[in-house]
Amino acid sequence: MTERIVVVGAALFDGGRLLAARRSAPPVLAGRWELPGGKVETGETPEAALVRELREELGVETEPVERIPGEWPLNPPYVLQVWTARLLPGSGDPKPLQDHDELRWLTPAEIWDVPWLDQDVPAVREAATRLQGGAG
Repeated sequence: MTERIVVVGAALFDGGRLLAARRSAPPVLAGRWELPGGKVETGETPEAALVRELREELGVETEPVERIPGEWPLNPPYVLQVWTARLLPGSGDPKPLQDHDELRWLTPAEIWDVPWLDQDVPAVREAATRLQGGAG
């Protein structure tokens, strides 16, 4: 059995909104929207990877809150796990620094206004239930 590689995604909440990031690369994914995040490195916890990836991709400091139950298959050997997270005070606004060309804060009514990557849809659906529940 091959080892799974975990990719962490952030359901980043702020003021009752969810952050969506539009991919600029690779070409097969460009123009579709995703929850920001990335691969967990060897020896790193998923929570630490989430904080590192959001710092690298968005230039913000964040705090993981809770893991959304479940995991979703990506291209083998990758699997997606998603955590809710929040911006730390004084962190500033996220910016698309790496792999993205646009960011958008979505209210619960706007969640499905963007074309999400197929593999992110179940996680976004779960995150949306927390958004409507007043998380963030």
